[in-house]
Amino acid sequence: MTQSRISTLAALAAATLVAACGGKDHGAASAAEQAPNAAANAAAPAAAGGPQTPDAGGQVITVTATTDAQGNNVFQPATVEAKPGDVVRYTLGQGVHNVHFLPDSNPGVQGLPPASEMLQLPGQTYDVKVAFAPGTYYFQCDPHALLGMKGHLKVSAR
Repeated sequence: MTQSRISTLAALAAATLVAACGGKDHGAASAAEQAPNAAANAAAPAAAGGPQTPDAGGQVITVTATTDAQGNNVFQPATVEAKPGDVVRYTLGQGVHNVHFLPDSNPGVQGLPPASEMLQLPGQTYDVKVAFAPGTYYFQCDPHALLGMKGHLKVSAR
């Protein structure tokens, strides 16, 4: 095989790997991970993306998306408790991560925030203003979900 052909195949393999890491095939979630809250069906769309401001009396709750010293991809904390009107601020610690509230893992829930772009610079953030009905909602980092980078947002009544 010529050096030119080897280089072309290596570039194609690298592009395929990059595309696969950012893909949208998330697999099925277990029943324990699914949000069983049918009342959330009527929830208003969550505001997400750039900086959000909590409602009066609300708070900003920080969750760090990071790759720890052992190489584990994690949300810290993985379980977040919030109330409607709070803002959950996902902040990149280390690595490259995103935040995604999957519709198939939150069955019957309307108004889920869109998946974030990949956070690539330490300190970069993705804010989600909590507009969900009380219940538990599943989120994940798409490229690292199979490695255990998953979390839950537990919303209680205000």
